[in-house]
Amino acid sequence: MPMEALQTFMDIRSISWGQTIPLRHSVLWPTKSPEYCHVEGDEDALHFGAFDNKELVCVASVYIKADKARLRKFATKANYQNQGIGSIMLKSILDSLKKTDVTVFWCDARESALSFYQRFGMQSYGERFYKADVSYFKMKVVL
Repeated sequence: MPMEALQTFMDIRSISWGQTIPLRHSVLWPTKSPEYCHVEGDEDALHFGAFDNKELVCVASVYIKADKARLRKFATKANYQNQGIGSIMLKSILDSLKKTDVTVFWCDARESALSFYQRFGMQSYGERFYKADVSYFKMKVVL
C-alpha cells in the first residue's frame, strides 16, 4: 500500500507516556521488565501513537530541551513493521517540530535502523556505542 493511502488509515495523535509502555516493552526490550522501558523525563515529554482503528500499533516519544528535540523509544508492533507506519510517524513528528523553535532533531539509533533514519536526512556522528549489548549510533538532522 502506498504511504499516502496508508496515511489515510492511520490516526496519529498525542498519547500519555503510560500508554507507550506496553509497546515499548514488547518491541524494544521484551526480556527486560516493563519498568526498564520508563525513561526519566517521560512525564514532560511529547508522546505520539499511531492507531489502526483503535489499536495502538506504533509509539514514539520526543524530549525537548531548549532548541533540541530527542527521539526516544520509537517502536512499531511486530506485525505492522515494514509497512511504512514508522515513516509516517517520523514525518509527522518532524513536520510538527518544524513549526516550533526546535532547530536540531536527534536520536540514539540502533545500528540496524541507520538506513531508515538516513531517509529523513539524519546523519550519524560519533562512535558506535552499546546499550544492553545492542549497537547504536547518534544521529541528527538540522530542521
